Amino acid sequence: MPLWLSVTLLVSLAALGLWGMWRGWQGRARRTALLVPTLPEVPADAGTPTAGPAEAVYVSSTRAGDWLDRVVAHDLGVRSPAHVAVHPTGVLVRRTGAVDLWVPASALRSVGTAPGQAGKFVGRDGLVVLTWVPDPTTGTALDTALHVRHDTDRGTLLTAASALVAAPGADHPVTDPVTAPAPAQEEQS
Repeated sequence: MPLWLSVTLLVSLAALGLWGMWRGWQGRARRTALLVPTLPEVPADAGTPTAGPAEAVYVSSTRAGDWLDRVVAHDLGVRSPAHVAVHPTGVLVRRTGAVDLWVPASALRSVGTAPGQAGKFVGRDGLVVLTWVPDPTTGTALDTALHVRHDTDRGTLLTAASALVAAPGADHPVTDPVTAPAPAQEEQS
């Protein structure tokens, strides 16, 4: 086989592979946009931060309890450097190269740690995971993972965000995302 034909075939296969990955990402964005039709807007004045801003990496958001089912709608699938601050009214994740993320205190269901999530595995509960419901009309809960750069900031962030869940007037149910079936699993039953 001539060299030019081999090169043409390899370049064509690589282009086809990249096109397939792009189409898959777009399809996932369409599907997850149905689960998360809107995101809360960042308020103009969230108040003085009670913790942070802490340097972190926004890892990803997945459906609660399914650490591999990445949500990519609204830039939630884009891993990016971030600064995380806990305010009296919610958690603000200022992301570089992606849309900022606001998790209102009223939407926050639980705060914990995990060894990994789609996009990053660090082991030993190294990720801070916020479980929240971005759109109350759908009721779909998300797990948003953050890899905080400094351990002291990680502890402070966990304490401050947990206080938002336990705050008086937080009348939302705290569910266990591990035992709660995902919507796709419920449909199969």
